Amino acid sequence: MAALTKAAQEAGGLTVWDLAHSAGALPVDLLGSHADFAVGCGYKYLNGGPGAPAFVWAHPRHAERFWQPLAGWMGHAAPFEFTTDYRPAPGVARYLCGTPPVLSLAALECGVDTVLVADMNALRAKSMALTDLFIGLVEERCAGHELHLASPRHAAQRGSQASFAHATAGYPIMQALIARGVIGDFRAPDILRFGFTPLYTRFIDVWDAVEHLVQVLQSGEWREARFNQRAAVT
Repeated sequence: MAALTKAAQEAGGLTVWDLAHSAGALPVDLLGSHADFAVGCGYKYLNGGPGAPAFVWAHPRHAERFWQPLAGWMGHAAPFEFTTDYRPAPGVARYLCGTPPVLSLAALECGVDTVLVADMNALRAKSMALTDLFIGLVEERCAGHELHLASPRHAAQRGSQASFAHATAGYPIMQALIARGVIGDFRAPDILRFGFTPLYTRFIDVWDAVEHLVQVLQSGEWREARFNQRAAVT
């Protein structure tokens, strides 16, 4: 991150880092890497749930001078003065856009508070242990079923996910797993993707998930017509 940021800035550019798959799952040093901006979502590892608000981060050197392109009334310096001009609020408050979704923010606040109580280094260590265990078990117990690791094998090169490819039946296999309560997702053309939220995913959950995968593959359950009907959300 630091090296890419430095290269971009030396070329006269700015960096905007996407933290959707890292915030809440691994330590990210935005200030230490001199990043310019970052954005991310609250519904993944920050545990805000579907529809949770997104977030933006700005380095203090930019916070007072950057103009939010989606200027909203809550980002105004005095939103209830109803002036004819637009004055952005001081600091990071100018990035607010529209009316805050209070119920969604309440759920996200609970999720973020829980993450803040934990130690990010401990969460990262557990994340790597969970994905290592999952990969090892799948390769051991699902051998011969045409599953091939699509994620980096070394944990330090992965986020908190592990993906396997199946050339011919990735979609129905995932649908059969979802029907059993193992919620992953399918990414075209052949990827079965599994996410591991280290805050509350247990090692026994990994064992149980692999056991369901074994049963789906060995029984041929995925061949059922209901699992082969493509839905809009995969």
